[in-house]
Amino acid sequence: MSLLSPRDLCRLGCTGSYWRAAVRDPLLWRRFLLRDLPSWAAVDWKSLPSAEVLKQVLSEAGGSALCDYMAVYKKSCPQSRRSLKSSRPRYGAVTSFLQSLVTQAEPRFAMFGPGLEELDDSLVQKMMTCPEILLVAGLPQRRIHGIGSGVSFQFNNNQKFNILTLYSTTSVERRRARAEQAVVVNKMFYQDNSTVGNQQAVHYNVIAQVKKVCEVVDGFIYVANAEAHKKHDREEELAHILAMIDPALGPRNRPLLVLSCVSHVGVKRIPCVYMAHQLQLNLLHQPWMVQDTVAATLDGLLNGLEWLLEEADCKNPQSNA
Repeated sequence: MSLLSPRDLCRLGCTGSYWRAAVRDPLLWRRFLLRDLPSWAAVDWKSLPSAEVLKQVLSEAGGSALCDYMAVYKKSCPQSRRSLKSSRPRYGAVTSFLQSLVTQAEPRFAMFGPGLEELDDSLVQKMMTCPEILLVAGLPQRRIHGIGSGVSFQFNNNQKFNILTLYSTTSVERRRARAEQAVVVNKMFYQDNSTVGNQQAVHYNVIAQVKKVCEVVDGFIYVANAEAHKKHDREEELAHILAMIDPALGPRNRPLLVLSCVSHVGVKRIPCVYMAHQLQLNLLHQPWMVQDTVAATLDGLLNGLEWLLEEADCKNPQSNA
């Protein structure tokens, strides 16, 4: 049975009660999880295995029958996510016709994160110069001084959307820090120290210009540095994410897309499931997805944007009216 694919194994389990019981062997499905989980390119708030299950899978003694590894696999694998997505009703032709009659505001997304600045290849530059993958539909009329600017793109279904890219500091300061191999001071956030009980809790707030952006966007894109050979402070990254998605700045159900990004194909990456746990995305209260992305080729980007546009449309009361 270990030589079969998980899909074929499930089919075998449908042939009779004996095989239905046999194919549920936890050792078998733990083996599949260990083998396949690092290669899965996306995971979301519905499909992420819990930290306890993940530790049990990776543990030497993880083959006990205490965990239904088959159920974990079926919940988390890409095939299940695609089948859930394909079960949604599609109204593409009707939607495009209605959009031609009614002028709607473009969805707006704030994009930020260390993957915008730390990688050898620039994700934003590639997005701006690959019309065969993502078409630039409009350049910004004005800039948010010293922080970023918005660019309109057109998705492959002709839907337009706007991405406002937020950088930690100015381009001159980023280039200087890169040349000197120095740490860039993130000017988007400021620390707010407060005392909870006997412990001092550290969290961040966004500066006034960024606050205005957070109040008007329909969702967020966080570009994480997924290169395994680099050091990462995921706790601080989570604190920055929480500052951006603060419910005081807008609806708490706005979706968050995490682009788990590496510079190019040959770079060893942190698997997206591990990235989700490192960032503790299970603590968030809105829909989120982690999508493996390659800056040099934009691999994975369209899958992430498609999810984000669908989620933003679902959360928009005007589009559902």
